[in-house]
Formats: sequence, structure tokens, C-alpha cells
Amino acid sequence: MICINNLCYDIVDEGRDGFNEEAFRARYSEILTKYDYIVGDWGYGQLRLRGFFDDQNQKSTFDTKISTVSEYLYEY
Repeated sequence: MICINNLCYDIVDEGRDGFNEEAFRARYSEILTKYDYIVGDWGYGQLRLRGFFDDQNQKSTFDTKISTVSEYLYEY
């Protein structure tokens, strides 16, 4: 679990021991607080963060549903 700006997040899946708290804190933005999930992936030595909603969340669009995360990771 990691807490930032008085919000706590569970680390659900840490592929290849890729979680780096310092990098997460450096890249985190307030805009991510509206999402149910934050997905991070490494590309070209940089951490990319993207928010996703629960599939049942009324705010979600097709591309922001958590069920599409594998497609997002495959594309990028």
C-alpha cells in the first residue's frame, strides 16, 4: 500500500518487481484522484501513469474501463 496526498492505494499487481515508490511520487498528479485504478508501466526508462475506472463506474468510457488495461499495456 502507498499513501499520497491523504489517499491510499493498494498495489494489486507488481509485475517484475517494477514498482518504484520514488518514481511514483514524482510522476503522480492530482488528476489521477478521480480514477478507481492507477496503472503504471515503464517505457524508455520513464514511468507512465494512467487512470482507469471500474467497469461499472458511470464515468467510464470504453478506453478508461479497467477491463481494457491489458489492451492498453499491449499497445504501449
